[in-house]
Amino acid sequence: MRRLLPALLCAFSFTLNAQELPAWISPEGLDDPHVGQVLDTANGIWLTPAMLVESLVSAPHVLVGEKHDNPDHHRLQLWLLQRLHEVRPQASLLMEMIDPSQQAAVDRLQGKLTDEAQLPAELAWGEGWDWTLYGPLVRWGLVESQHLLTANISQDEMKAIYQNPDELAGIYSAQAREVLNDAIATSHCGKLPQSQFPAMLAVQQQRDQRMAKQLADAPKNALLMAGNYHVRKDIGIPLHWPVEGVAPPLVVMLIEAGGALPDRSQADFVWLTAAMPEIDYCAQWE
Repeated sequence: MRRLLPALLCAFSFTLNAQELPAWISPEGLDDPHVGQVLDTANGIWLTPAMLVESLVSAPHVLVGEKHDNPDHHRLQLWLLQRLHEVRPQASLLMEMIDPSQQAAVDRLQGKLTDEAQLPAELAWGEGWDWTLYGPLVRWGLVESQHLLTANISQDEMKAIYQNPDELAGIYSAQAREVLNDAIATSHCGKLPQSQFPAMLAVQQQRDQRMAKQLADAPKNALLMAGNYHVRKDIGIPLHWPVEGVAPPLVVMLIEAGGALPDRSQADFVWLTAAMPEIDYCAQWE
């Protein structure tokens, strides 16, 4: 059997390498020599996507971060789901984008083929999440995984937390608090009054706590997709991992070429992708 193992691993790697990645849609960063490769932050080695799959196969809990408006990130997420599912069952797919109020509709459609054109309406899909980007992932989760699950808090919960915010837990370092404050200021184009920061931080904290619990409770193997700030090891979901004695999830961050790369304190693997042209979302604030 030991003699067969290397051959089986080689065959496994060959099969994965034969599965070509989707062609890039994003037009920028293509001249970076590492675009399409995956940085193993523990040792600084660049891996192929097939090697990433091999690294994740035995992990019962995985976090995959994204830049929401990059179409390549969602296409690579689908590729990763498909490749992992080929070598071990994907029991649960969890998504930040699914509200708890949608779970009943998701459960009704789980495992059923349905009219794709009607699916957004049947799920009451949120307008803030581009269906052309997320639709293929949702359809995969309904048809291929055993469970497609919400990971987020509801809008009503979010409003209640905003009105009566809890203080940040002591697990956040001073640097983490600074990073979160900077992210809130930037995402609101510097227009949010400082008095509103505690409420925004409380919402962020509760969302990460909920996502950590949802992932921990989901049938294994489980993979959760969310924005990169949510999956970061130093400020996000892993800080709130609720299961003692169980390793926290492995973190994969999809990062556009041209910017700073996360280090091992932030992610286990960094998948470098082509980049979309930068959009000035703050222009509407002017």
